[in-house]
Amino acid sequence: MTQTVRLEQHGAVALLTLNRPEKLNALNYETIDLLVGVLDQIEDDPTVGVVVLTGAGDRAFSAGGDIHEFSQSVKRGPDVAIKQFVRRGQSMTQRLEAFPKPIIAAVNGIAFGGGCEITEAVHLAIASEKAVFAKPEINLAIPPTFGGTQRLPRLIGRKRALELLLTGDTFSPERAYELGLVNKVVPHDRLIPEAFALADRILAHSPLAAARIITAVTRGVNGSIAEGLAIEQEQFGRMAATNDIHEGLGAWIDRRAPSYSGT
Repeated sequence: MTQTVRLEQHGAVALLTLNRPEKLNALNYETIDLLVGVLDQIEDDPTVGVVVLTGAGDRAFSAGGDIHEFSQSVKRGPDVAIKQFVRRGQSMTQRLEAFPKPIIAAVNGIAFGGGCEITEAVHLAIASEKAVFAKPEINLAIPPTFGGTQRLPRLIGRKRALELLLTGDTFSPERAYELGLVNKVVPHDRLIPEAFALADRILAHSPLAAARIITAVTRGVNGSIAEGLAIEQEQFGRMAATNDIHEGLGAWIDRRAPSYSGT
C-alpha cells in the first residue's frame, strides 16, 4: 500500500511529500493522521533540523480536504463532522504552526482550501510559478475549517482576507507573495532547490535558537505586545542556559564561524 505521506531525509533536511497525486494530494483523514505522526517522528530525531513539505506530481500541492470523505461525516451529523474533520484538520495546522523545527512549504501547484491553510500555518513558504491558490470553501456553503478564518486575516489583513474568503476566487503566486502568504516565487524547476537553499541558510544557526524564535513568534503574535514581550523574555531565558549561546557569543568575539551542538 502506498504511503500518503512520503518521508525522505537529505542531510539535516526532511523532505515530506503529500502523496496522493491522483487525488490532487487531497487531505483525507489517513493523510492528515499520517502527516501528524511523521512530524512526531521528526521532532524526536536529532539529525533533522528543517522540514520541507511539498506535493507529489506537477499539478497540486494539495487541493484541500477530501470532499467525498468529508461529506460522509457531514451526513452523520454536525458532532461527527466536527470531530472527524474539523478538529482533525485544526490539530494538523496547529501542529505545523507550533512545530519547533522550521517548516518550509514548497508549493508546487494547486493550494486550495486545506492546502492553502497548510501554507498559512507553516513558518515559511516558497511557491512555484505554476502554483495557484484559493479559499474555495464558500462554494461548498461552509467556512474554512483548518484555521483559515483565523490565520489568513492575521497574515494579510482583515479586508483582503475577507475578499478571498467571501468570493472563493483563485489567485496567483505573485499575488500570494504580495499578500505575504509566501516568501518567494521561483521557476517551477527551481522550487525544491530553492527550498533546500533556504533550509541550509537556517541550518547554519543554532537549532535551539530557531526553536525559541518559532515559539516566541507563534505564541506572541496573537496576544498583546506586553504578552509577546514576556514570551520573548522567557524564550531568551531558556537560551541563556545553553551551550549554544556561549558558542555564538564566543564565535562573534573571536571572529570565527560558530559550531553549534544544539545543547
